[in-house]
Amino acid sequence: MRRVVTGHDGNGRSVVVSDGPIPRSREFTSLPGWVSRLPWATDPGDPPNRAGEDPTPKVTSLLPAPGGTRFIVLTFPPDSALADPAFDPVAFDQEQRADSPGLAELIEPDGMHATPTVDYGIVLRGEILLELDDGHRTRLSAGDIVIQNGTRHAWRNDSGRPVTMAFVLIGTEPEGSTEPETHGA
Repeated sequence: MRRVVTGHDGNGRSVVVSDGPIPRSREFTSLPGWVSRLPWATDPGDPPNRAGEDPTPKVTSLLPAPGGTRFIVLTFPPDSALADPAFDPVAFDQEQRADSPGLAELIEPDGMHATPTVDYGIVLRGEILLELDDGHRTRLSAGDIVIQNGTRHAWRNDSGRPVTMAFVLIGTEPEGSTEPETHGA
């Protein structure tokens, strides 16, 4: 997968500052076919990237702070890979925690999870099921978009083929937090 990043030169003109593979990309050894990529990230208050500095190596949590963002591209192998006798869920969990700190800790053993984010998801290739905590499943195909509003969910790939999705996670306040009070004059 190719990533092109723009920025500005010393005169304020638009330029391509980077053109190449996504530098933070991992093909999991514990679950062949699972690929995690982090093309970009922002923290709250970040100015537009003018110097061409790549923020992805400094990311310590894939879960963005309120007002921050994470752009993640995942490839899911078919669910049958999880049923393979060679699959080691403990090794996969360890690899997830190393690759996706902040997010991996929220994933339950059955794949269900909820994050304090609004997620924009786009199916780039294949078909996948979005499962909600009531058991309802919605099939999504290439080109479909899902807006995930901090709800508990899991992704199920019963298609027999890999599925690639792109996600933009926008950090929000955790449910139950209160907005700061404002007082008029």
